[in-house]
Amino acid sequence: MTQEKPKAAAAPWSGRFNEPVTELVKRYTASIGFDRRLAEFDIEGSLAHARMLHAVEILSAEDLAAIEKGLAQIREEIRAGRFEWLLDLEDVHMNIESRLTAMIGDAGKQLHTARSRNDQVATDVRLFLRAAIDEIVALIKTAQHALIELADQHTDTIMPGFTHLQVAQPVSYSHHLMAYFEMLARDAQRLADCRKRVNRLPLGSAALAGTTFPIDRMMLAKELGFEGICENSLDAVSDRDFAIEFCAAAALVMMHLSRFCEEVIIWMNPRFAFIDLADRFCTGSSIMPQKKNPDVPELIRAKTGRVNGHLVALLTLMKAQPLAYNRDNQEDKEPVFDTVDTLTASLRVFTEMLGGIKVNAEAMRKAALEGHATATDLADYLVKRGMPFREAHEAVSQAVRFAEGRGCGLADLKLPDLQQFSPLIGEDVFAVLTLEGALKARSHIGGTAPARVKAAIAKAKKTLN
Repeated sequence: MTQEKPKAAAAPWSGRFNEPVTELVKRYTASIGFDRRLAEFDIEGSLAHARMLHAVEILSAEDLAAIEKGLAQIREEIRAGRFEWLLDLEDVHMNIESRLTAMIGDAGKQLHTARSRNDQVATDVRLFLRAAIDEIVALIKTAQHALIELADQHTDTIMPGFTHLQVAQPVSYSHHLMAYFEMLARDAQRLADCRKRVNRLPLGSAALAGTTFPIDRMMLAKELGFEGICENSLDAVSDRDFAIEFCAAAALVMMHLSRFCEEVIIWMNPRFAFIDLADRFCTGSSIMPQKKNPDVPELIRAKTGRVNGHLVALLTLMKAQPLAYNRDNQEDKEPVFDTVDTLTASLRVFTEMLGGIKVNAEAMRKAALEGHATATDLADYLVKRGMPFREAHEAVSQAVRFAEGRGCGLADLKLPDLQQFSPLIGEDVFAVLTLEGALKARSHIGGTAPARVKAAIAKAKKTLN
């Protein structure tokens, strides 16, 4: 005798309709394939909601105890991979509620009193993002520690600073690295600020207009660790600004990682040879035996476009939605989830990669001696001796052309050669034209002088610790 096939679970709204949706529509509209990721947060929100209902005397103590016990068991089933997710129930919320009702009976049917899936999902996503932001900020700080560790080794390593990817002025490699520390510091600040707006409670807004039950939203907020509540029920259920803001902040983090990775890729090229990257972050070629390809930084660079795309997707999703909730908002989760996954994975591998960078200080110094990197220092030298800057700029420009004609750098010219461009130039000019002199002269806050960079590193360590 064959076992009878179980009947499909009824949709929570099926009483309104004369016919069920087709299998095609069911598959197309269901979100359980991805929103099951919110299960832990959905249970957390449901527990808080049930306790609040009991506190305002809507839910009995017996029903609350049954709900708490049932949800605890469901959580264990989900964690153990034993929970059966049903497509017929559409989403994570109804799957959990249906299982709860099957376990504890009528008490489970009481749980949805005074709430809607509209405020429920908005709460779940905010809880998810709040936890994600905390993890991402911690990962950013770990990356900053790795940058500091590398910078600490290279305060006296001189490299060319670039503008337009042309040699501009000499800087220390440490100073260059600390620029990325500052970028990541702003990223952490942005995410912390974004978290304040994420951390507002929508629950209690119900479908769109609030509820007729005497709920206590402040109790809910406190129970779930929210800093405050969403003040307008229409806005609470339909707002996705917090998700867009998060994706914007995430795109900026990825952009900063991508900029660094672009430099890693360029600097690994033999024409630069500024650095080498450990083999564990590279791959070879299936045809060219000599190749060492910087795959990790290339992929971080590529995944930046992926996160940028999610930001645009969310902006487009929301741009024409009338108030209040619309089914369009089902499409917010996959971009948010993938942004979190991509950013966290990229930060982890980026931090590891920093420990695999080997610096070729000699190649950096040699490059800094090319391109007349101390030309601005010669102009400043003349200004300090009374020449207007524009005149000094013109005089040094002519000196650069003269040196290029000789096939040498400014520091290689003889004193009489330099003095033909200004009689203000004396023997002391050659100290100004050295790479070390150029760095040491920039000793203000934010400058590249080794002493200043060491102070910046010390301050950064103190800030992180």
